[in-house]
Amino acid sequence: MKYYNLKNPLVKTGFREAVERGISPDMGLFMPERIPRLSDDFFRRLASMTLPEIGMEVGSLYTGDDIPRSVMRQICGEAFDFPVIIRRLDERKQVLELFHGPTAAFKDFGARFMAGCFRYFSSRDDKRRVVLVATSGDTGGAIASSFLGVEGVDVIILYPSGKVSNLQENQLTTLGRNITAIEVEGSFDDCQAMVKSALSGSANRTNLKLTSANSINIARLIPQSFYYYYAIGRSGSGMAVSVPGGNFGNITAAAMARRSGLGIHHLVAATNVNRVVPDYLKTGIYTPAESVATIANAMDVGNPGNFVRLRRIFDDDYEAIKDSVSGYWFDDDRIREHIGQEYQRTGYLLDPHSAVASLGLEAYLNQHPGTVGIFVATAHPAKFREIVEPLTGQNVEIPESLRNFLAGKKQSVKMKAGPQNLEEYLDDRYQNE
Repeated sequence: MKYYNLKNPLVKTGFREAVERGISPDMGLFMPERIPRLSDDFFRRLASMTLPEIGMEVGSLYTGDDIPRSVMRQICGEAFDFPVIIRRLDERKQVLELFHGPTAAFKDFGARFMAGCFRYFSSRDDKRRVVLVATSGDTGGAIASSFLGVEGVDVIILYPSGKVSNLQENQLTTLGRNITAIEVEGSFDDCQAMVKSALSGSANRTNLKLTSANSINIARLIPQSFYYYYAIGRSGSGMAVSVPGGNFGNITAAAMARRSGLGIHHLVAATNVNRVVPDYLKTGIYTPAESVATIANAMDVGNPGNFVRLRRIFDDDYEAIKDSVSGYWFDDDRIREHIGQEYQRTGYLLDPHSAVASLGLEAYLNQHPGTVGIFVATAHPAKFREIVEPLTGQNVEIPESLRNFLAGKKQSVKMKAGPQNLEEYLDDRYQNE
């Protein structure tokens, strides 16, 4: 399997290089040369396959010779050792819970798979790898948990000071070992700019491999397709699938699975008021915008990085995308209202992001009588207790995996915003590499 640069399709590389570079020097994303079509035999067996088994079979098609099949089996077995739960809320609506991993967010799937790939790559040479991550919350926690203790890999997480929750900060700053948290006196955008600048200058460090672990990395994207095979295998083909959209990696992975032959009837892109994709699906005009802060903060993205990949899956054909994907957006008032109403109706607790996906599915089902569907729940409601509890009148129990972070001691490096500050930090820390 080859991967090409979306900005320059003539530039092609293998899976390993695409993962270790993260992004091309011209900031183009890597995309698989083709979406593999899965066999009829695979789909016949799908209902009885475990998630690690699905991951091994599908993942091997994307990694090719860069990761042996036996190693892929081990990576998936270790990465996906927690449950994926499907619940039926009524006769037309199911929920796919993706928050039962160590950090209680769907990002555990991609982060743990990526860490397994890096563990294998680092065993093949003596070069130190440095994974840079800019985070506004959940991504950093998932990466930190997944890469903790991986030999030959350092993880450096940049986060905006005072702009993440206490629990999220503890997930970033209490692990130590090969995980370093940098507390930036600035915004999330500042953190992202610092990471991108460091990556663009990484060619100057010959013995050090810098990469990004944000959702633009192909090793984060591919494993997100695995749980769609699992869900459809158990719930049946012909369902609509509603996905909350932030950077749009999750729904892109669903579209990849659908293109491979998985029986997803229709995709629903559900967003908060950061509505550039729903607007595009309605008008055919894509207009990036400044992000707007909402209670579904992980979806506060005004120019989704993975949307270019989603469009490429449909050959940049607007009519083809519109026929397969519907978009809906909802403001904070509607999200809050739905959290309370869904609890009263079914007893089910939604976090704000999952509530957006639930609303999107309801909107689509209302327009298409007779259709059934499933929505993706991406975060445990305990991560948003301050929002969920007043709306439902219920105390939300914190999972044990999250409680363990509450007692940890914070360790962080303070840094002023500015690309040069991170560059100087890396030069000082790795001057002998």
